Amino acid sequence: MPAPDAAPLPDAAPPVPGPERAPAPSERVEVHFAGDGEGEDEMSWGMWEIWHAMCRQRSALPIGGRAALEPGTTVEDLAGELRYLMGRFPSMRTRLRFDAAGHPTQRLFAAGRITLGVYDAAPGADPDAVAAEVEAHYRRTAFDYAGAWPVRMGAVRQEGRPTHLVTVMHHLVADGLGGAVMLREVRSRETAPVTGMQQLDQARWQRSPAGLRQTERALRHFEGVLRALPERQLPGATDPRTPRHWVAEFRSPALDAALPAIVARTGAGAPAVLLALFALGLHRATGISPVAVRPVVNNRFRPGLSDVVCMVAQAGVCAIEVEGATVEEVVERVRRGSMSVHKHAYFHPERLVELTERLSRERGADVSVGSFFNDRSTHALKPQDDGPSAVPAPGPGDACFRWTAQGDGQTERFFVHADDAPGGGLLFEIRIDTHFVSPAQAHAFAHAMEAAAIEAASAAQAGPGPGAPGEGGAGQAEAGR
Repeated sequence: MPAPDAAPLPDAAPPVPGPERAPAPSERVEVHFAGDGEGEDEMSWGMWEIWHAMCRQRSALPIGGRAALEPGTTVEDLAGELRYLMGRFPSMRTRLRFDAAGHPTQRLFAAGRITLGVYDAAPGADPDAVAAEVEAHYRRTAFDYAGAWPVRMGAVRQEGRPTHLVTVMHHLVADGLGGAVMLREVRSRETAPVTGMQQLDQARWQRSPAGLRQTERALRHFEGVLRALPERQLPGATDPRTPRHWVAEFRSPALDAALPAIVARTGAGAPAVLLALFALGLHRATGISPVAVRPVVNNRFRPGLSDVVCMVAQAGVCAIEVEGATVEEVVERVRRGSMSVHKHAYFHPERLVELTERLSRERGADVSVGSFFNDRSTHALKPQDDGPSAVPAPGPGDACFRWTAQGDGQTERFFVHADDAPGGGLLFEIRIDTHFVSPAQAHAFAHAMEAAAIEAASAAQAGPGPGAPGEGGAGQAEAGR
């Protein structure tokens, strides 16, 4: 049982492999800050959502990275940026408090101090390599959720000039869209008061009668989906590996080229099309149907949440029938069901844990859904100039699938992220627990998605389909981050 204010499970395993040597800062700059608001309350639902993921995966799920600095940037400039971050965004000034039973609550502080580390790169050394070493150290080192601030910032300096900035935070600070808001306001040094429902405000609303009704509606939806699912939702691997958890990347120019044609024909919106391709790929690789999946929903269409810098994204749930269906039929099923997924992806995650455990006892089998899809892309894919008929056939070796990591740090059973790739197109990150999905099945899944996209794009040559652009309804809603 964790003692009060002790860091619990998430950092029990290092999230990033790498050398154990820790870089030492040459200088530590103390930064004092102050901001609006303070208090203590229950964690918000978004915080609970990511906290459960952090506990399952035994990782802080750190976010952030490193960037080269503009010439002329000073250490004082970077200290000012850190002061701005801490003062403006309440989630940066929030720590956890644990009671004797290990139950966390959030604590917002009005003021405090934090340290900016300055790391010197030797003359002639590669400062980006030093920054990479600092970033790896920041990601690898366990966070103290109760006793330290959630952000680590360091500057790399060479011959007296700062060259790189490294910023790493644990994932309780923000989801992807919240991080984008943060970066935008840091660049512009926004001075207008922060708007929206911050984490303490969210916690108060979520235990109100309206908040309790929202959770009850969402749980009824989850229960209906979970009761209808077959007992075996993922195939299970016949050759579980050691290390157990694998990560891959997949890029497909043919899928990128096909997506605008499918969107134009179906009118379903890119998020719905990508979720349909996910379901088809998993079905073709494993044979399972319906495909149960938890799509991550950003929840920023809800009142007061559009521009807040915190965690509000949560994973909904749906079961997609794909057996014997065409790509267009699956896209239409996803489009029709999107509204329900988005509507019910806002709830108290602790209550979902209770529901899942109860249903698992009743059925004598684990009914939790272990497949997740997180569409973080901007869907900035342009239609071909010559229309759908110009979608090219894939060339040999055009698609690229490669394994990028293997380790014992836990992950979900099957989790796919869709991101904007550097230089354009989509980049899929595929994370598997090899006890549930084999490496061969993950590889087959990726290429099955591509094949389904090519099929649908070829059908688009026949002209407008059942939907029309602008009639996507819920399928046009933004996906999660």
